[in-house]
Amino acid sequence: MRKRAAGRSRRAGAWPLIRNERAALATDLADLSDEQWAIPSLCSGLTVREVLAHLTAGAGLNAARWLAGVIRCRFDFDKQVAMRLAEQLGATPTVAPERFRHIVPSTTKPPLPAVAMLGETIVHAEDIRRPLGMRRDYPIETVTQVADYYRGSDLVVLAKGRIGGLELLATDGPFAAGSGPLVSGTSLALVMAMTGRTTYCDDLEGDGVELLRSRCPIA
Repeated sequence: MRKRAAGRSRRAGAWPLIRNERAALATDLADLSDEQWAIPSLCSGLTVREVLAHLTAGAGLNAARWLAGVIRCRFDFDKQVAMRLAEQLGATPTVAPERFRHIVPSTTKPPLPAVAMLGETIVHAEDIRRPLGMRRDYPIETVTQVADYYRGSDLVVLAKGRIGGLELLATDGPFAAGSGPLVSGTSLALVMAMTGRTTYCDDLEGDGVELLRSRCPIA
């Protein structure tokens, strides 16, 4: 009972963390050039600007709008994501960051747990920051909460299945999961590798790294 109560408390506390991470990202991106907005992100086929528009779209979708979009796209979830991204992108590079700043305090979400929105925010922020050469020192408690969520979920993004049969061990915090060949590194690198970002496997060590890399998309 105590564990379940603690879990509910942590999920209830996700929104302040989401707002903090959105605000930090908005600050980091305040002065990008048009050329920087066009840089490819870690999301295959999407630019930095397009990933930011995707984050904005997710913060404007409640359950009803999400379902209406799914029906409109005939249950093609990728098509729905592309449609919502296009709605938020805007005609010029200045539109996407302006719209993103407006959704920083939003608590609107699709039918997902709030911690999933926290994970989306951090993972996509890194999809943007890493290609731009930016670095953020995330609060370890925040990244640990995201890692704990992804270790047990394949919702939205494959993570639980990707790390099956591996032992994950954070070198900068309390996160640990699984058993098998070892994969160790920072909590952030583990989260990003768990969610399929191949480049973060270069930041990890252990006998299980190559197996984890083989389970990530080629990127």
